[in-house]
Amino acid sequence: MAKDPGRVLIFDTTLRDGEQSPGASLNLEEKLAIAMQLGRLGVDVIEAGFPFASPGDFSAVQRIAEQVGGNQGPTICGLARASRSDIKACAEAVSPAPRKRIHTFIATSDIHLEHKLRKSRADVLKIVPEMVSYARSLVDDIEFSCEDAGRSDPDFLYQVIESAITAGAGTINIPDTVGYATPAEFGALIAGINKNVPNINEAVLSVHGHNDLGLAVANFLEAVKNGARQLECTINGIGERAGNAALEELVMGLHVRRTYFNPFFGRDVDNPTPLTAVRTEEITKTSRLVSNLTGMVVQPNKAIVGANAFAHESGIHQDGVLKNRLTYEIVDAKTVGLADNRISLGKLSGRSAVRARFEELGYDLSREDLNEAFARFKDLADRKRDITDRDLEAIVSEQVQQPEARFQLCFVQVSCGSSLRPTATVTLADQDGHEETAVALGTGPVDAVCRALNSLACEPNELVEFSVKSVTEGIDAMGEVTIRLRRESKLYSGHSADTDVVVAAAQAFVNALNRLVAGQKNLPIHPQRDSVESEARPSI
Repeated sequence: MAKDPGRVLIFDTTLRDGEQSPGASLNLEEKLAIAMQLGRLGVDVIEAGFPFASPGDFSAVQRIAEQVGGNQGPTICGLARASRSDIKACAEAVSPAPRKRIHTFIATSDIHLEHKLRKSRADVLKIVPEMVSYARSLVDDIEFSCEDAGRSDPDFLYQVIESAITAGAGTINIPDTVGYATPAEFGALIAGINKNVPNINEAVLSVHGHNDLGLAVANFLEAVKNGARQLECTINGIGERAGNAALEELVMGLHVRRTYFNPFFGRDVDNPTPLTAVRTEEITKTSRLVSNLTGMVVQPNKAIVGANAFAHESGIHQDGVLKNRLTYEIVDAKTVGLADNRISLGKLSGRSAVRARFEELGYDLSREDLNEAFARFKDLADRKRDITDRDLEAIVSEQVQQPEARFQLCFVQVSCGSSLRPTATVTLADQDGHEETAVALGTGPVDAVCRALNSLACEPNELVEFSVKSVTEGIDAMGEVTIRLRRESKLYSGHSADTDVVVAAAQAFVNALNRLVAGQKNLPIHPQRDSVESEARPSI
């Protein structure tokens, strides 16, 4: 691959680094739904997971490679530590994709070498070409990352990068793993690599960064000015600690300020050619899908996709926008897919109309899934006069959480009031269909429901977060509930939506319990924290 593809490649790692956000673990069906939407969004590369981490991660990457990767679709990538077993598993997982990539990495900073890997620089300089060559023998497209590059000695970094490219890496990724760099420093690091690595023209230069100091997007845009041509990012900026660089902010930054960035690509200032291949009108829908399925609510003042991103409270601002939107808006809301909902569905709408609307929203449902979604639609239409696009999205996002469920909510009823002690009655079914009922008191209706469910599930946990928000306006709006449970320092999220927030809370709690049970069965390996010892330096 040439060094400069003529535009910025978007490498989405929502399903790998984004999923490492505490409580954001996704099941296979949820990962597949997000991957399909990322394909519609038009990202260049989907990092689908870390195949060696667990059988579940392997299956998810393989399924995405089978169903999402295509000749005209995104490259499907898997992450692998610099070890033969990781790389082999990765190659097998991505093998069904016509366009596939192995992304392998090893730390290069002295602090990581001493305290995590317990290896010398000489060890790393031997491991890198061996593992990149092995990966290249299995897959043609290889990406190599220098973990914690932002705190690595530049001269050593240059040596590692040169050896990786010589061994067959077509993309070199420079991560600011701990979000330590400032824009000027990160830009200088990229410029130094371009200047001091002799064979850098044989690879695309990529960047990956975390937002610990709130500088990830600024760092990336500075890196673009200095020759980076692939950006590794996540939807809504989710990820470990303070998250990753946000895809929507990067893409729209390059879109809105194209005249500023064009000269850094050797273009005329007014060149209208987009700097990325992302279909910006899919951004809002992608953001909502990821938020719903991960249970990670987008803050109202979040750039581009926050609820307040296009809202104006100030009278002066409102007056200006009414006269000309350009007075206070630099982004047309329609550009990111934010338009008025078409309220055209109700209790008399038929299956064909509902199916057509789902297809317009980008959801390709099987006959079985459509039947279930239509049944939920009709149930909602009996309680709510007009069904909006947001309601339909809520129906689908909850539906894909259901597979592989150990517990299923059958019944919930609550008695409460100013002179009543909140009392909940719930019925829960297990995988064999056996039902049990429990009654519990609580400080409020939701607390009573959670206590009753816990008494039936017998899975120790601590409820650490309960949040509820309205899907749309109005007294009959669906309420979206997100619940997070903690067990042994691990967080598990559950999400649900219903016109009755108590019912939504009960279902969200059950969804979180199901994730907790699945997570306890097979705790995955963490790619950065679990280092490879004996197998990290095999002979080839």
